[in-house]
Amino acid sequence: MANNNAVILETDRLDLRPLTVDDFSAVHSWGSNPENTRYMAWGPNTEEQTREFIETCVKNGRALPRRRYDFAVVLKETGAVIGSCGIYTDDAGDTAELGWILHIDYWKRGYGTEFCGELIRFGFEDLRLRRMYAPCAAVNYGSCRVMERNGMCREATHVKAFWARVDKEWIDKAIYVILAEDYFDTQKQRA
Repeated sequence: MANNNAVILETDRLDLRPLTVDDFSAVHSWGSNPENTRYMAWGPNTEEQTREFIETCVKNGRALPRRRYDFAVVLKETGAVIGSCGIYTDDAGDTAELGWILHIDYWKRGYGTEFCGELIRFGFEDLRLRRMYAPCAAVNYGSCRVMERNGMCREATHVKAFWARVDKEWIDKAIYVILAEDYFDTQKQRA
């Protein structure tokens, strides 16, 4: 799994590997798209903003101790980079935030559920976290379903706490959470 400090994860259809500067075109294809960034806290990106994001990911990928894991989501079948995702631990190293974006052309195919499940597995089994959470726009049905399918529960709704940059309005933010004990209980039930 680890190779020269690079973490590479795998699912049935996807590889999750560190982002590289060579991923610029793919990352910018969704990062500059208003439909793709509608419910993100950033974007749509300029080319410079996308380059800065990738450079930050590459730099953080080499830093020790590691607290941020940013991945390119790669289709095994074609090698295409179709999104990015990450897991970001707190200073104590027992809690982490999850985040992701998937190119609009690949929505509604189960890829989000697949890579989110692998991030959760990595967080609990490899990083030995006790809690993971993910914020999202409460109206972002796709992200909400990805989290629910992976055993995450809505912990809170923060009313008009998220600035929707594309639509230029304040909307509700949902916080989803999963605990290690719940994850491992589910794994036992599946065995």
